[in-house]
This record gives sequence, structure tokens and C-alpha cells, in this order.
Amino acid sequence: MQLTKHHGLANDFLVVLDEVNGHGLTIDGDLAVRLCDRRTGVGADGLIHGELPPADAEGIDVVMHLFNADGSRAEMSGNGIRCLGQAIATARDVREAVLHVATDAGMRRLQVEDSEDHRSSTVSVEMGPAGDGPAIPMEVESFLAGADRVGTRAATVDMGNPHLVVVVPDPAHIDLASEGPWLEKHFAEGINVEFIAPAGPDALVLRVWERGAGITQACGTGACAAAHVAHRWGLVGERVRVDMPGGSAEVELGPSVTLIGPSTHVATIEIPDA
Repeated sequence: MQLTKHHGLANDFLVVLDEVNGHGLTIDGDLAVRLCDRRTGVGADGLIHGELPPADAEGIDVVMHLFNADGSRAEMSGNGIRCLGQAIATARDVREAVLHVATDAGMRRLQVEDSEDHRSSTVSVEMGPAGDGPAIPMEVESFLAGADRVGTRAATVDMGNPHLVVVVPDPAHIDLASEGPWLEKHFAEGINVEFIAPAGPDALVLRVWERGAGITQACGTGACAAAHVAHRWGLVGERVRVDMPGGSAEVELGPSVTLIGPSTHVATIEIPDA
């Protein structure tokens, strides 16, 4: 089996394409756990299977199946889908591509602008509308309203997957390894947790705890959720730069949210007897 490794702002993914490997591969959570392990596997935050659509499917270029590093399924990843877009452009040896990707969160349209050597791409993704997320449990509301939480505000957002966005004075001061999993476990289906703060008229800083992956260097859907909440609260305008430990992405708000950011090809790998 051939796969490619990519990262979007240091949020890294392994991508397996049917159009490279053919049909018949078993791509599942167990394989994701094995390949994503950073000591005994290749190492990544997730595994993406780009499946060829059924012959009678119209307007679909590829079906995206996303597995987190712990083997669980995820509905959507803004960084991951950009990596998938670059992987397809590389496989087809094209510099530009417009792709319609079926995901567990619905159809997403990608515009890929790849470099000549296929090492880096800029990918624009129509992420769909931002919706209301799940209700915030009472335990979480009480925790976030604690005496040491001056300046904290929180809201949930649905970007095809669930997010809890928490505005704090400085995300760098948050014990993410402790607070992230504590907050996530109080939501029945789990949740991605973003701690954010304004960093200028139209900029945010963000640190993230991702459901199924833990602390990651960036989160595309999280950047969209954060920009949506911050705009609703009057903290930013409709085009927002979101600065994360792995780098920056641009979010354009409107009836449909657009995410613009890079994808970098890391390696092409052959896995025997996968």
C-alpha cells in the first residue's frame, strides 16, 4: 500500500488514495492506530482514506473517510481535507484542481493551487455554514465561571463536527493537557476545545485540544469555529487570521465559511502487508 504524509500547519495526516492503490484495501480504525503511532508506526494525528465514489455518483470526485490517531472516526478536518486535496493533485500531477469531496459532514468544495514540485499547496475549502453546537453542561459552565476565570466566555459551534470555543485573556496560560480532556469528557459525543484570545483587529490566537487526537498544533475546523464565535461577539471582522502554534490560517465568514491555508507534502511511503 502506498500512502503520502502531509501536514497542514503541523497538524499531520496520512492519506491513502484508491486512485493510487485501487479498490479493496481495508482502511479502518485499527490501521489508523497502527500507522499513526509515533514510535512504532509512521506517526500522524489522523489517517484519511480517499475512496473513489460509486460510478453513479454525480458531482463527487472523492469520498473522504477520516480516522483519528486513536482509531475513532471524525466527521471533518479542515487541515486534513486540505492534505487530501494536495494528495490528489500530486497523484494526478496537476498544479491546479477544483475538487468536490463527500465527507461525513457533507459535501465540501476545494480549490487547490499546488507548487510545481508538489511540495506545498494553498488550499481553499468551502466549509459550509457554522451552526449551533451542543448545549454546554452545567459542570462546564460552573468551571468556566470560576473565580479565577475573569474574562472567560464560551460557546459551542457545529462545523460539521462539535467545538467548544473558550475566550480567555491568554491561551498560553491554559494547562491544555489537563483542561482539554476534562472539558471534552463532559460532552456525550466528545468535543474539540479551542482556547482563543484577540490578537489585533482581525486576528486571533488559538490553542486546541482535539477529540481523538489530543493536543495538536493547529485545527482547521477549530479556526473556523473560533472566528465565527469571535465575530458574533464583535471581537473580529469577517476575514480573520487565526494564529496557532503550527502557523496561521485565514477564515472568511459568511453564509458559508471558507478556510484558506497551506498543505505540505512530507513523504511518500510504501507500507508492506498493510
